[in-house]
Amino acid sequence: IRRLFIARAGWKLVSADYSQIEMRLLAHLSQDPSFVAAFKAGGDIHEQTAALIFEIPLDAVTHEMRARAKTINFATIYGQGPHALSLQLKLTHAEAREFIDRYFQRFTGVRQYLDACVEFAREHGYVQTIFGRRRYIPEVRDRNFNIRAFGERTAANSPIQGSAADLIKIAMIRVAVALKNAGLESAMLLQVHDELVFESPAGEVESLQTLVKTEMESAAQLSVPLLVDVGVGPNWLESK
Repeated sequence: IRRLFIARAGWKLVSADYSQIEMRLLAHLSQDPSFVAAFKAGGDIHEQTAALIFEIPLDAVTHEMRARAKTINFATIYGQGPHALSLQLKLTHAEAREFIDRYFQRFTGVRQYLDACVEFAREHGYVQTIFGRRRYIPEVRDRNFNIRAFGERTAANSPIQGSAADLIKIAMIRVAVALKNAGLESAMLLQVHDELVFESPAGEVESLQTLVKTEMESAAQLSVPLLVDVGVGPNWLESK
């Protein structure tokens, strides 16, 4: 469907998106040594996670191992338990539980951080992003188990997802100011999650790419580097 969105004649669409922003924020917030080190080392975070979980060299990680590591990386953010993970990975409940346990044994700082978020929410009634924006979670104190479980998942993932949402807004403001100061004709069209889409005259594309990458990657100072992938094309699909 992205192929339907095209640039005007003589212009290009430029897409810039944060690379694995939620994973990077989890590393920053949890300060887990292995997670932080994996991002600082560069490369594919899901491959590196797989190598750590399965305790094998990086070059021995298979496609299936990487896929499983990627699934559990995101399951961690969204607070999924063994039941949901078993369905996604087509494992038994016991195998999924063992996989989660192995993950948190390797990344103890992540487990401690997520638990701390839930405890903070129980005590204060809210959690907050790295920029100080609060989300109130009364459900975390509810007597109903299902509602309380929802509140606990929300308490764990809101600082991560909320910080990502804050970060892209800060980046948009920085980019808008920089575009004006640079006197470029290029325009910011759209924000989708961790992606910004621009329309640029062909002659400005290179300058725009440099400007956008610089402003987005310096929107916050984290314990791990912020990386932005920028693509160019005649339509939205080919700019990715």
